[in-house]
Amino acid sequence: MNFFSSSSPPPSPLPTPHSPLPIISISKLNQSFGKGSLQKPVLIDIDLEVNPGEIVILTGPSGSGKTTLLTLIGALRSMQDGSLQVLGHELKGAKKSKLIQVRNQIGFIFQTHNLLKCLKAWENVAMSLKLHPNMKPIERKARSIKMLEAVGLQERVNYYPENLSGGQKQRVAIARALVSQPKLVLADEPTAALDSKSGRDVVDIMQRLAKEQHCAILLVTHDNRILDIADRIVHMEDGRLATDAERM
Repeated sequence: MNFFSSSSPPPSPLPTPHSPLPIISISKLNQSFGKGSLQKPVLIDIDLEVNPGEIVILTGPSGSGKTTLLTLIGALRSMQDGSLQVLGHELKGAKKSKLIQVRNQIGFIFQTHNLLKCLKAWENVAMSLKLHPNMKPIERKARSIKMLEAVGLQERVNYYPENLSGGQKQRVAIARALVSQPKLVLADEPTAALDSKSGRDVVDIMQRLAKEQHCAILLVTHDNRILDIADRIVHMEDGRLATDAERM
């Protein structure tokens, strides 16, 4: 399915590597919190690659470093040691402007949907498109509605968050993350606040849209019910990647 008409091409992305190259490439990444005698390693010798169209699930106990790794990949914090390339751009030592530029090309989905209560569903989705100032407001609205239709909310595009269920709010969050057709989506516990059926619906939508848009997804979860959507499962323990199990 092509969510956008041929007469309205998606916003120009950052220069990205050709499809054979990884979307994420991490080598010998180390990260610590604190200083001096209070310094504590959080990530240790992390090596990881995620390819276009691939869904990788990151599991592990609380405090093992999963969310820290996700924030580094998402250019939400500066990294300390090693190499971290996202969308073909090295983030080690990158300037703030470069981090923002990379961050704007990533779709984020969190446990809490973070919708603005004062905005309708389509307006929340359209917020992601405001990063592209050359796009006319009427085009932003059309794309946002199209994306909400793709996640099954065609009858609720004008609903405010307070009138949506938890699963519907998370669908809006997915639409917001994918509307600009990012090459990478980072999801942190996207089903944790949902019941079994809503959680399954949400990850099925993520899986389908990711394959159609050929974007990579790195998903952190404790939810064993959704592991089957992964192309690979990576387990983190005490700041190290302990296993890297291929799934067929």
